Amino acid sequence: MTPALPDTYSKEEQEEIERRHQQLIDAWQTRKEAQDLAEVDKAFYFAVEAHKDQRRRSGEPYIYHPIAVATIAAHDIGLGRTSIICALLHDVVEDTKYTLDDISTMFGEKVAKVVDGLTKFDAMDNAESLQAENFKKIISSLSYDVRVVLIKLSDRLHNMRTLDSMPKHKQLKIASETAYLYAPLAYRLGLHSIKIELEDLALKYTNPTIYENIRKRKDEVREQRLHELHDFAAPVMEALEKAGVKARCVIKERSVNSIWKRMMDKELPFEELYGSFIVRFVTDCPEDQERIECWKIYAILTGCYRPITAKLKDWISFPKTNGYESLHAVVMGPTGNWVEVQIRSERMDEIAEKGFAAYYKYKTDNQTESGFDEWLKKAQNLVGAESVNAIEFVDNFKLDLFADEIFVFTPKGKMISLPKGSTVLDFAYYIHSEIGDHSIAANVNSRLTQLDQVLRTGDRVEVITSEAQHPQEKWFEFLVTATAKSRLKNGIKEYRRTFREEGEKKYEEIMRKLDLEASKANRNLVMANEKLTSSVDFYYQVATGKIDERLIREVLKPQSGSSNFVRYITYRLLGGGNKAKMEEGTISSSGEFDFNVSTCCNPIPGDDVIAFSFPGEPLQIHRSDCPRAIQLSARHGNNIVKAKWQPKSEISFLSELKITALDTAGLLNRMTNLLSNEMKLNLHSLHMEAKKDLVEATLSLYVHNTKELDDLIDKLNQMKDVQKVIRKSSSEGRNRDK
Repeated sequence: MTPALPDTYSKEEQEEIERRHQQLIDAWQTRKEAQDLAEVDKAFYFAVEAHKDQRRRSGEPYIYHPIAVATIAAHDIGLGRTSIICALLHDVVEDTKYTLDDISTMFGEKVAKVVDGLTKFDAMDNAESLQAENFKKIISSLSYDVRVVLIKLSDRLHNMRTLDSMPKHKQLKIASETAYLYAPLAYRLGLHSIKIELEDLALKYTNPTIYENIRKRKDEVREQRLHELHDFAAPVMEALEKAGVKARCVIKERSVNSIWKRMMDKELPFEELYGSFIVRFVTDCPEDQERIECWKIYAILTGCYRPITAKLKDWISFPKTNGYESLHAVVMGPTGNWVEVQIRSERMDEIAEKGFAAYYKYKTDNQTESGFDEWLKKAQNLVGAESVNAIEFVDNFKLDLFADEIFVFTPKGKMISLPKGSTVLDFAYYIHSEIGDHSIAANVNSRLTQLDQVLRTGDRVEVITSEAQHPQEKWFEFLVTATAKSRLKNGIKEYRRTFREEGEKKYEEIMRKLDLEASKANRNLVMANEKLTSSVDFYYQVATGKIDERLIREVLKPQSGSSNFVRYITYRLLGGGNKAKMEEGTISSSGEFDFNVSTCCNPIPGDDVIAFSFPGEPLQIHRSDCPRAIQLSARHGNNIVKAKWQPKSEISFLSELKITALDTAGLLNRMTNLLSNEMKLNLHSLHMEAKKDLVEATLSLYVHNTKELDDLIDKLNQMKDVQKVIRKSSSEGRNRDK
């Protein structure tokens, strides 16, 4: 018998809840035996009862949210009974009267442990970043149950889909955190469709103007591009049929965020990007025939159209760490446009879309470990590494496990994945701490190279070591991976320990000469002056002469005035500041609040901006889509201040433009005349560089607001010989195609 729904829901809401319940069951793709269905129904009605008095900010019953999360987990990721139950219950402990003990009693310890992993921390007075603490808790679950992360991504996706009801500053906080942490996490778990939707939704709130502009442009060209690409695919499909290759063709649209990134990277307008739509050929064949069939399709494709061989990417021979496999090619279509093509099997396609769950669906017991297994081990190792604060943990995780990857080889041919930009020394520390600590050089592709040499995919690396070598602090300057930095830090500490006995003897000798006691208190005074936190470092510096008799005398027996130590303590005492968080503020030029306009993105009045308030510091003003602002929002969302521009008209702000033009006589004179005489703007700097028949000019000038800057860009675009004008470090480039 179906339980009655609580009467706190209206009749219409009860009907809608049951409809969504059925939608969840229909989306469930794994085993659905009677016992499984009964357990999920039990969790469903329990959650309905637990959340009966709660409403979302939109006014809808709160229960809609856990049902939606469970539906995403079941349909988009392909998770099963236990995960669906956990998704339905994921907010019960956090938001209702029920406890983890209640969950464990009713649904078992396994479910309770997953729900615990999904339960956010309460506000903590000593937490530098509650967001980082919660992310660290989520990632820590990789050491015992990856389902916590997968359900959290489902939760985040539904929250992003329903973000419209939140106030602006909350939208920026959640969207920035999503772009900085959760979309890359979805990518690393192979959840391509979730990743691109998270990125698009994040862009929608961090830069709504750009998002809407590109979305509208896609709508305008969709019908024409689909028609062209169907015509493009027809002869290929015909040739495949004649060759006996069983395949289907799908035309995919690139996401808004992906198009925007390509526009920025290539400095091209939307119309000139060939990859806004993608043609995908998917072959249906046994797994042991996939590689042959995919290359056969490539051969038939290039028999119909000319490829750019430099653009061929073989992710079948070198699968990505997240399990992604595919061939990527770019060919010239019949209408004179470049066409991006992807070739893969049905198995590869499912793994590309659903990632982790699909990967383990196809994995066999005797299959060797893939890049995905290795990535999961790296994540688990990072979780289990020496304890660090939450922000450092997030930075390390992003650095080592979110970055693009390269593939290099050991002398024996073992392939190793490293973050893009890794050096020889990163490779050495990846192999073993001892090898890293004693590295002096390497043979890369049989050529002698230094430790700071940046590696590229395909490099064969043989590290050269020496027992006389020891780990050095200057190596931090060119290390990329958090793993290498952690191992170097430990290596330095162990190396310096060997100097302790010598350092203690020297310290005692110095103190006897100065007629002072070689006490711990005196040692700590010197350490404070030198900003040292470890006695190991102190005795190392004494042994090597960096801390000598003269320095110790200055600290402990000052002749006059205040010593370094006194100045240091005074600085510490005065550096506390007010810990209160400002909830609201209005940024104005009237001096109501001190503020700094960030030079990383140079916001000006009229831009969508975001402000951050930190104790004892002026407000930091960034453009809302600035990468630094997104990073700060992801780390310190509670420091976001509601803000708007109210500047006085006489205040000017620095802005920078990049201009591409034909190299013609009088160009500079026409540009400066427009700036100085016509628009009365003050020039800060101008740099011009000729490249063949073109000139690239970087122009820094002062403007009052975005309208004034837009007027200038329009007038520059109207000038003869100007090809393109882009606002640098901006999400609002203006392109002109002549």
